[in-house]
Amino acid sequence: MTLAAATDLAAATNEHLANLSNTLIYSAMAVYTLAFFAYITEWIFGSRSKIGRTAAALTADPAERTAPAVTVKKGGSTAVLERPKVVVRAAAGQRDVPDGPGAHGGDEQGDLYGRIAVSLTVLAFLIELGGVIARAASVERAPWGNMYEFNITFSTVAVGVYLSLLALKKNVRWMGLFLITSVLLDLGIAVTVLYTASDQLVPALHSYWLYIHVSTAILCGAVFYVGAVTTILYLFKDSYESKLAAGGKPGKFATSFLERLPASSSLDKFSYRVNAAVFPLWTFTIIAGAIWAGDAWGRYWGWDPKETWAFITWVAYACYLHARATAGWKGRKAAYLALLAFGCWLFNYYGVNIFVSGKHSYAGV
Repeated sequence: MTLAAATDLAAATNEHLANLSNTLIYSAMAVYTLAFFAYITEWIFGSRSKIGRTAAALTADPAERTAPAVTVKKGGSTAVLERPKVVVRAAAGQRDVPDGPGAHGGDEQGDLYGRIAVSLTVLAFLIELGGVIARAASVERAPWGNMYEFNITFSTVAVGVYLSLLALKKNVRWMGLFLITSVLLDLGIAVTVLYTASDQLVPALHSYWLYIHVSTAILCGAVFYVGAVTTILYLFKDSYESKLAAGGKPGKFATSFLERLPASSSLDKFSYRVNAAVFPLWTFTIIAGAIWAGDAWGRYWGWDPKETWAFITWVAYACYLHARATAGWKGRKAAYLALLAFGCWLFNYYGVNIFVSGKHSYAGV
């Protein structure tokens, strides 16, 4: 075989892998769509028999909330202790209400739909991961050299974070519907607006720092996204609880939906913990980018738009974490800061890449 023929064969193989990657991404979108409908079915057909806990907790006598009765039933010669419902102990100045039963509402049929949804999510995740790997193999490099590749990798990692939390026995299935909805939107934008044909990198990106810096940025963004979704749900649940505590009567849809979510205090704690856990990694991401800039451009920091907004994002999350740890800024004020910080991360990725020119523009659309 001649050298030219070998080169042509290699090119054809790469093109085949690129087409395979596209096919797998579209296939993953199809399975995610099935998972989306399964999650909706779980929410719709889950039992409503266990909702109303929040209203009951907020309208019950304070003594009953702090010291619930414990009853003992006797069956033959065996005494059975019936434990009271677990109530979330909120921070000082917040409400103590029980967590909702979840999207399925504690119903076996709803739980079945939820398990189907999770199974489809796992299948779609594996297919999408295969698409990312095929994209990388088609050009023999990291699969995040442009915005299209960043998008498909980001959505894969976001779903991976969600599934990892489930694997760790965390009750986060209520997040599935919102996660899959945004993943489908992300992939839809990727395959239409942001699609870029598989190609080699520009010289500035030929560095091992591409694997370190960009991969950590993707992981941080995925975890920040999970925190942002939880924060938005917290704001809705907190408003619902506040209306109940004030004697208001929310609509049936709000009641059916929000009663199944964890208590606002649980959502607040969860979003704070995931943001706090990944913040050190975001700090490392910025440091790694500065080191890479020193190798590539001869200076560690030049206030390039991407660098500037990465730093603004860091400051915003630092302010949120500080505010959340300060007694006077718990709750909604800190939640607004968290959403502002995630908005900075989104603009750093989409806005800077699309609307602002800089040294990072080589990763364009």
